Amino acid sequence: MNFQKMDIEGVWLAEGLSISDERGSFREWFKTDEIFEHTGINFSTKQANLSISNRGVVRGIHYSIAPSGQAKWITCVTGSIVDVIVDIRPNSQTYGKHVAIKLEASNACAVLIGVGLGHGFISLEDNTCVSYLLSSPYSPKNEFEINPCDPELNIDWHAESQSFSDFIMSQKDLNAPTLAERARSGLLPFK
Repeated sequence: MNFQKMDIEGVWLAEGLSISDERGSFREWFKTDEIFEHTGINFSTKQANLSISNRGVVRGIHYSIAPSGQAKWITCVTGSIVDVIVDIRPNSQTYGKHVAIKLEASNACAVLIGVGLGHGFISLEDNTCVSYLLSSPYSPKNEFEINPCDPELNIDWHAESQSFSDFIMSQKDLNAPTLAERARSGLLPFK
């Protein structure tokens, strides 16, 4: 695997092996030893999730304040997404900044998201399947969200329309507080 460190500490783009022939394709997309070798993160999977989304669905910005933290390994299995990672660590030099990475089923890439970062994505195609590996299990009391339309974050969702009314979101995400509101509530990582 090839790893590229992104502009926010704790975010890496990983390009795995993909082989195609007349039968279809084979994709190698997760290797614990290589993750540790390139990032220093000893990623241990505690939960795996799949989401299937239609075009225009925005999921996130989600994060966990679980005591052990929660790192994520994200890849797109079918379709395509723009994956967005937001630095929500109040003491970080890149607090409030974000990176956006296009993931496609055909590009054999994955994103490693370190502990203390917010995550969301927009589906660019119908029936887009995203796989998440999590370093800690889902814990409702430790899971929070930030509004993906927060004007202070100014996220370019790389959609045909940037009108938030055109996005498809859960009520929980649509009604989520802004990053500033979460900071005032004391519910951000590493506070």
